[in-house]
Amino acid sequence: MTTLILTQYSGSILGPIAKVLGLVMNWIYMFLSNVFGIENIGLTIIGLTILIYMCMLPLTIKQQKFSKLQQRMQPEIKAIQEKYKNRRDQESQLAMNEETQALYAKYGISPTGTCLPLLLQMPVFFALYRVIYNVPAYVSGVKAAFSGIVEGIAATPGFQGIMETFVKDMNLGQIQADFNNPDLEAVKNYIVDAVYKMPTTGWDALRDAFPGLQDTIQSTEVQLNHMNTFLGLNISDSPFAVITSSLAAHSYLLVLVALLIPLASYGSQMLNLKLMPQADADPDSAMARQMKTMNYTMPLFSLFLCFTVPVGLGIYWVFSSLTRCVQQFFVNKHIRNLDLDEVIAKNVEKRKKKLEKMGIDENQIRSAARMRTKSNVQLSSAMSREERESKIAKAYEYRKTANPNSLTAKANLVKDFNERNNK
Repeated sequence: MTTLILTQYSGSILGPIAKVLGLVMNWIYMFLSNVFGIENIGLTIIGLTILIYMCMLPLTIKQQKFSKLQQRMQPEIKAIQEKYKNRRDQESQLAMNEETQALYAKYGISPTGTCLPLLLQMPVFFALYRVIYNVPAYVSGVKAAFSGIVEGIAATPGFQGIMETFVKDMNLGQIQADFNNPDLEAVKNYIVDAVYKMPTTGWDALRDAFPGLQDTIQSTEVQLNHMNTFLGLNISDSPFAVITSSLAAHSYLLVLVALLIPLASYGSQMLNLKLMPQADADPDSAMARQMKTMNYTMPLFSLFLCFTVPVGLGIYWVFSSLTRCVQQFFVNKHIRNLDLDEVIAKNVEKRKKKLEKMGIDENQIRSAARMRTKSNVQLSSAMSREERESKIAKAYEYRKTANPNSLTAKANLVKDFNERNNK
């Protein structure tokens, strides 16, 4: 089975996101080309990055409001934790959970308030990787630049064998091209794949392979270098590949520029973390230690990952951090001037209306939770040890024979998972 890299990514989750990003990227590219006469993928990626984070600004502000409210809640959360410290019985745990939920309801927020922006960023990042890796498949202006060279190669007698040798010599095995495919359009896509993914030295090799296309190859090289080069780097190459080839060619300035992409990614993310407001959590708590570890680990992760992904993705990472830094500066000023009491009142009213729309009364929720807790405790104390063990055994047998699609079966899976992880 052959693979057409030029074909847009067809994954069920990332595929549609990549298609949307590709359409937006193509629109930005055409806008820069038609209005300013700029045809450059690196600048298009920067424009796309700024647009993405402008669209995410409302979520960012919401996240910062949540962090500010968490700072205000922290003494009350700590008081609840201290109240039930070293109390591991069922009644105490249920009571602690109920008080914690009541506290979040008092402030009108959800414990998962910071998750959405983070959940949105990761699929965008991975989908953008697909777009940058396959730019000609998404940006029509870039694909059009290959038309002359593709038609010339396809019209050359015996081009199939020449291209197979070329792909092998350029170590382009990831393309898995079948140049003998009877589908001419597929073959042309393979040619675009090979020319787009070949290293810089491939242009000389291509001229040697097709001496009759010297002028066409030369003009295509100039046009693609203009489109696909940012700070002297080909955006489809990884910094590691650029460093390796540049050291061999003694192009030390390109080595320095390639090193700057991962270093700029690390530095910009560290700056972003410095600007981010931090909750006043207990520095000795497990959560605080985890957050501290993550704050240092993620920039280091991006530093090493940027060496292996395309330069274009590194550009996105750098400018996304810089865009967040600029946003954060103004968001911090906005958050400092907020009236938290007014924000809390609006949150509570919004939560109340949401529950009313769902036909749920908050007082009923609290009353039911207290009755369940009380009922569980009374039932547990009224039973003998043998009766409790018998009921537990019967319940377990029932769960084992439950319908696989039932809620009971799903609860059983959760129970088994928790038991395995608590051993």
